[in-house]
Amino acid sequence: MTENLFDEYYEKSLMQGGTTCCPGCGGPLFWRMALQALGPKTVIYGDGPCAMCAIRNIKLPHFNLHFSFVADASSGMAAAYRAKGIEGLTLVSSAGDGATGDISFGKVSAAAERNENMLQICVDNEAYMNTGIQKSGLTPFGAWTTTTPLGKEALKKEIPLIIAQHNVPYVATVSVAYPRDLVAKIKKAKDIEGFKYIHTVMPCPTGWRFNPAKSVEVVRLGVETWTWPLYEIEGGVLKLNVKPKQKPIEDYLKTQNRFRHMTEDQIKYVQDNINAKRERLLENDGKRVIL
Repeated sequence: MTENLFDEYYEKSLMQGGTTCCPGCGGPLFWRMALQALGPKTVIYGDGPCAMCAIRNIKLPHFNLHFSFVADASSGMAAAYRAKGIEGLTLVSSAGDGATGDISFGKVSAAAERNENMLQICVDNEAYMNTGIQKSGLTPFGAWTTTTPLGKEALKKEIPLIIAQHNVPYVATVSVAYPRDLVAKIKKAKDIEGFKYIHTVMPCPTGWRFNPAKSVEVVRLGVETWTWPLYEIEGGVLKLNVKPKQKPIEDYLKTQNRFRHMTEDQIKYVQDNINAKRERLLENDGKRVIL
């Protein structure tokens, strides 16, 4: 009986069972939910972050690209669809934090400026995890990586807000700890014409140094401490989707050994920055932030 249930599930699923991702990686969980929202009429381009290994198991047309080709290959496909009059397909371009925020940021920015009809997803595990856990521009302040053994000295880039400044139709942050919110946002994005951007922070037990069984718990704390607020910007208007009672940043930091070396002053610095960001978001909730 149980066997038949599994067979039926995988027959209907757009993703096969099993991946080469590490135990506890949020990649397979994210892609199962994303594919549920995207549906079968989808083409996916992706670069090489390890959390993207999950797309090798999907039952849809998908292509693996080098870090330096994020967004531009999808832009070419969008142009080809227009030229051939192909409609009804969702074109997804996906990349990690290093590719999206560093190596190919200019190409993502250019696609957003042209308002290409595509969905750009950033699978953000906050470092170059696939090549040795080196820091990226999206690595948070204070985090240990192999290239920042004493902790990163700069704050994390606010890529979703930067993309929103391109006046694109839709930008949203999501988390695998909030599946209904995640699925609803991807469904909404898929039906909007033009450039859409979805950014998800991806739990990485290997690089963040925590128990793989705690992945969802860790990223939920990211939302509850306002380290990773969930919001969307549609038509230039900001909407906070989750407004949790704020927990102290220590609750989030102590779950991950990549932060264990941080001093009280550094923790206070992080808390002050999060408090300021939270106040700005609450102040602008429901208001037009892109003029």
